[in-house]
Amino acid sequence: MNIHKNARLTPAGRQAVVAAIAAGTPAAQVAAGPQVSVRTVWKWVARARDGAADLRDRSSRPQRLARQLPRYQRRQIVKARAKRWSSVRIAMHYGIALSTVITRLRHAGLNHLPSLESPRVVQRYEWPCPGDLLHVDIKKLGKIGRIGHRIHGDRRARVRGIGWEYVQVAIDDCSRVAYAELRAPQRRAARLPRFLQRRAPSPVAGPRPAAAPLPHAA
Repeated sequence: MNIHKNARLTPAGRQAVVAAIAAGTPAAQVAAGPQVSVRTVWKWVARARDGAADLRDRSSRPQRLARQLPRYQRRQIVKARAKRWSSVRIAMHYGIALSTVITRLRHAGLNHLPSLESPRVVQRYEWPCPGDLLHVDIKKLGKIGRIGHRIHGDRRARVRGIGWEYVQVAIDDCSRVAYAELRAPQRRAARLPRFLQRRAPSPVAGPRPAAAPLPHAA
């Protein structure tokens, strides 16, 4: 709870109650201020004498749990789970309630069998030098001549036959250098070699050498 630090029943108010008792004020008169019982007043005084100077709220968890599972049984459950035993088998083998076994496995993070497996080694490949392997892709995109119906709301106003454009992308496997180029429609067999010859990353570090001129088609 977000309680004001100067409220009557916060640590600051309890400290004032303890100070009033230490000054000789009767406990009944002091308890009438924050509207608590005399027993509560003496409880705060006893806590202050024990060294609880801040008089903060304590945890509601009991100091002892009579029905808590013993430590050796908790270890047995974890070891059996490491052998990939099911919750039912663990409960039957050690004579423990199934709900207790499931709760313990959930607290230990072992309620799912995949959590017992070691992480898999990721197999990666990488070419040693730039230019050894290029990933090439072509994306077909429709041209946009004007704003569409999502803006003006009229679906009847369409631009037909405007054509397509092609985005050519090349990514070097080693250096991860990427290049994209927007080209006009043409035959794929003709546009891809020209794209690679003009813009493919060079395997040699430094400035890219100039591409050799293409022979003219007969």
